[in-house]
This record gives sequence, structure tokens and C-alpha cells, in this order.
Amino acid sequence: MSNFLRACRGEPVDRIPVWFMRQAGRSLPEYRKARAGVPMLDACRRPDLVVEITLQPVRRYGVDAAILFSDIVVPLHAVGVPIDIKPGVGPVLDTPVRSRADLAALRRPEPDDLAPIDQAVRGVVASLPPDVPLIGFAGAPFTLASYLIEGGPSRHHERTKALMHSDPELWHDLLARVADISADFLVTQVQAGARAVQLFDSWAGALSAADYHQFVLPHSAAVLAAVADLDVPRIHFGVGTSEFLGMMADAGAEVIGVDWRLPLDQAAERAPGRAVQGNLDPALLRADWTVIEQQIQRIVDEGRAASGHVFNLGHGVLPSTDPEVLARVVDTVHSATP
Repeated sequence: MSNFLRACRGEPVDRIPVWFMRQAGRSLPEYRKARAGVPMLDACRRPDLVVEITLQPVRRYGVDAAILFSDIVVPLHAVGVPIDIKPGVGPVLDTPVRSRADLAALRRPEPDDLAPIDQAVRGVVASLPPDVPLIGFAGAPFTLASYLIEGGPSRHHERTKALMHSDPELWHDLLARVADISADFLVTQVQAGARAVQLFDSWAGALSAADYHQFVLPHSAAVLAAVADLDVPRIHFGVGTSEFLGMMADAGAEVIGVDWRLPLDQAAERAPGRAVQGNLDPALLRADWTVIEQQIQRIVDEGRAASGHVFNLGHGVLPSTDPEVLARVVDTVHSATP
């Protein structure tokens, strides 16, 4: 079993495993070349491109896991939601979901909707080194619902929170539908060969702990429960979610992803019995190497408090990141004492 999978399961490792969220993407010149002239959502549904882009950071960095090249809104696009990813903005749609009638038009995926994902995962798995597992991923229900309700990225999520509290019945029905879509997306990836999954909640940190518990936790738990019997580690990551890491663990994940705001030893206290993943601030990759090296050692030391530690960033690789710096991070983590 790979060091990555052993760490996720809280088992001893030969070296600390490392991979990076958004390790395949805009920071790599080979990615920009492969994506030239191809819209993001088209690229995510072209198996040949998904295979090539997913493998790029594995070849360049020697990371311990690959993450499927995709986007959290790909499942929504696959079921016919008229969503697009605008450069410099993010996912946007002209017809938000804000009523019972809007919800009725949101369907679960059919096998044909997910066929390109199945084909892409199988292609990636066939091309990876045997000791490098593929991580499948999906957007968490709250984040996807926020995009649907707001019509795009939002700083304050005011429409989302208003609907949540004003019409809780519609809210729960919407998140249940979105959870089904995310679950189907994850199950497809695992059945095609992904050996771990990550549920990614970009916007949950905008909520209070009470709102998260009442309005979000049951639906994230439903997604993770869908893959509970498939014998793959489940990673649950959110941005700005330090105050409810315990609830995120209760949702069913074996690994808790931690952003840069909370030391990993404190995260281990809040989510006892779980492995942790993280949590170098991606902005610090622009700092002097001595600073980065000190931060790596601090994180490695703090990670020992948990049952297992997968080194990662506290969020995704920034587009301006120097790939050579990431390569040095991988080498440095691999040389550290587990």
C-alpha cells in the first residue's frame, strides 16, 4: 500500500506523503499548453486531456497521489445546468435556483452523463505508477448550492443564507438533490479506479457552527456515506472551517483537510482519531526558501500529533507559483522524519 493510503488510514509510513490541491493547473507551463484554446468545462469532459493534465504534476514533482483534473461544478454541468466558468470570475449561471420550480429541473446524473468521467478515471489509473493512487473529488453540497443560488461566486452568500433560513424545507430538498449528484460523481470515480476521494467545501467557512450543523452537515454526511462501503479513504476539506472540524469529522471522513489558519496539532485535538491533511499557506510559496523550509518543518512537527499526516497546502496552488519551488517542497517533505 502507498504511503499516501497508509497515512490516510493512520498506519506507519516510510516517508510523509505529499500532494497539492490544484497541483494540476495554471502554475504549470505544460498545462497552459495543453489547455490552449479549450474552455475549462470542455477540458474536464475530454478524457484525453484529463489524463494528460492529471499526470503532469506526477511526472514533474513525484507527488504521492494524483488528483483528478476536474472542477467542482462539472457534475452540475453534466446534468444540464447552464453553468460556465468565466476566466478570472469562476462558475456563473444566468438562471439561478431559487424556487421549487427551479429545483424540479435539477436532475440526478444518468450513466451517459458520467461516461466521460468514467473513461477519464480509467485512463488515468492505467497510466499512473502503481504506487501513486488517484484521488477522486467532488464539490460539497453547500458550495455547489451556493453557486446555484447566487448565480456565481459570492463574498457574503446573502441569497444563500436568506433561502436557508426563510425556506428551510426548500433548502434541505435542494441540498439533498445536490448531495445525490455529488455522491454519484464520487461513486463513479471510485468504481473506475480512484483509491481515495475528497469532498471539497470552498464556501462553508462563511457559516456559523450552528448553521453548519443544522443546514449542511447532514448533506455532506450523505455524500460521504455513499462511498463508505467502497473501502477508500475519505478526505473532507473546507476553507475557513476551523471552528467545525469536529463536525466535519463526524460527517464520516477518515482524513480532515485543514487550511492554513489552524495548526495541525490543534486540528488533531478537534478531530480526534482522524488523520490530517495540510496545511502550508499557498501564498508563502512566494517567500524566501528559508521561510518555506521553516514552515514545512513546523507543519511536519505539528502533524505528528495526529494518527496520520498527508502534507499539502492549506488551499490550492496559486497560478503565480513557481513549479521549481513546489518540487523543492516535495523533496523537503520526503526527506523529513515521519
